[in-house]
Amino acid sequence: MFPLTEEKKRVAQLLLSTGTCPRCIFRFCGVDCHAPYRLSPEELLSELQKFLETEKDELILEVPNPPKKIRLQEPDDGIDGIDNLNQNGEGRVSVIEDGSVTSKNSALNVCNVCLGILQEFCEKEFIKKVCQKVEASGHEFTNLVFSVSFPPQLSVREHAAWLLVKQEMGKRSLSLGRNDIVQLKEAYKWITHPLFSEELGVPIDGKSLFEVSVVFAHPETVEDCHFLRAICPDCFKPAKNKQSVFTRMAVMKALNKIKEEDFRKQFPCPPNSPKAVCTVLEIECAHGAVFVAGRYNKYSRNLPQTPWIIDGERKLESSVGELISDHLLTVFKAESFNFSSSGREDVDVRTLGNAQMLTPSTRFCFMTGCVLPGRPFAIELVNPHRVHFTSQEIKELQQKINNSSNKIQVRDLQLVTREAIGHMKEGEEEKTKTYSALIWTNKVIKKKDIEFLNDIKDLKIDQKTPLRVLHRRPLAVRTRIVHSMETYYVDEHHFRLCLKTQAGTYIKEFVHGDFGRTKPNIGSLMNVTADILELDVESVDVDWPPALDD
Repeated sequence: MFPLTEEKKRVAQLLLSTGTCPRCIFRFCGVDCHAPYRLSPEELLSELQKFLETEKDELILEVPNPPKKIRLQEPDDGIDGIDNLNQNGEGRVSVIEDGSVTSKNSALNVCNVCLGILQEFCEKEFIKKVCQKVEASGHEFTNLVFSVSFPPQLSVREHAAWLLVKQEMGKRSLSLGRNDIVQLKEAYKWITHPLFSEELGVPIDGKSLFEVSVVFAHPETVEDCHFLRAICPDCFKPAKNKQSVFTRMAVMKALNKIKEEDFRKQFPCPPNSPKAVCTVLEIECAHGAVFVAGRYNKYSRNLPQTPWIIDGERKLESSVGELISDHLLTVFKAESFNFSSSGREDVDVRTLGNAQMLTPSTRFCFMTGCVLPGRPFAIELVNPHRVHFTSQEIKELQQKINNSSNKIQVRDLQLVTREAIGHMKEGEEEKTKTYSALIWTNKVIKKKDIEFLNDIKDLKIDQKTPLRVLHRRPLAVRTRIVHSMETYYVDEHHFRLCLKTQAGTYIKEFVHGDFGRTKPNIGSLMNVTADILELDVESVDVDWPPALDD
């Protein structure tokens, strides 16, 4: 059943006579069922012509600028075949010198509204080209989301056509709101989604992480939008990340603001027919980021957590993040990575938590800490081409990372969601961390001189931003809590201090005082000059990611 009703006949005739393609005619007539849009170009034109025929095969209607008498005729006998229809806008009705209208195919007959988007770029030949690009990208996917970007001037042309139809309908006391028109993007997806699914053998899913995007341009009509800037300058403000001020959002904002009479003075209604269809600027395939989480131990005192770069110069050849992520990049075939963790340690601080790696003098510190060893981390892998892994493959990847370096080890490696990473950061300052520090004192000490530290609980300290991080942290005084301390006497100038503190506590400064910027501190509590020689993170009290069986 043909989707247009008798009351839409005059609108359809008007649009067809001014150079609008059948599918755009459907849109302006409010056809919101998908099936008619999926008809072949031959069927569309044939059905539309049958609908527009009258008993006498002749109809007089007024066409703006100037009015003409128009006779609707059958297409020329010699026209057939999909190639001709594709190239020529599926046929159109044009005014000739004697005032009659004939449907003729010409390379110039491009839709004056969609600029060929609903003509050449909805057919199987184009869909196959896009699918070839998808298959050549090497991405692994089980569904996809298809997105398109149209030239902003399409909004201007659609606005002009809307004003034309609105005027025609107003003559019969009918109205047409902007929302009554089927959006170009919607119609395009109705046609192309089934073709993509058929060609690639996977469903279209708006929630898919794999995106295929097509960007269209139309250089011939790029200046269609420019008059709007003169009338609505506030709508077109330069942005650092935009190459042009004429974005779709800016154009739509201006169209909503401009008066109808001002628009008509500046832009033809109906819009002029272009000479060429749109061009495809790019076809891109990209997979949304995937996230890998785990816990790491760091055994080197000469390894930063992330690349250490000062004044543009790299200081050390590697980092914790790179030692882990380099293997993930290779296996996931990702373009890049972003590393994050629950806190960070200094380059000369180890992150332990594995009892087998501890010396007898530090093992008791671990036993008082968290049951999960290591520091939680998460890695965002950007545009991965491989995304499906079995649990056994992830275990093998973890083992490969661990075998590649004696500076780090990882455990509990697993795939997680973006949302789950929030657990790593939730209540970060309320979490606790356990440390082991080797401390030197200028005065000779005995075991009894340090025992009183064991009895101090929930000590509040005020820490002004340390001098060593003042270049990258704002100046502030932060109150932190040292929950407990336990001492282990080494010799007359050294002892080991294990302490459990609120996350975010600067341990080095708590020991030496940072020239009085941390109060109280170990030096002031013991009435000595104290300094820290070694520091290890023994545990991080964050119960994420979930522990896995070895």
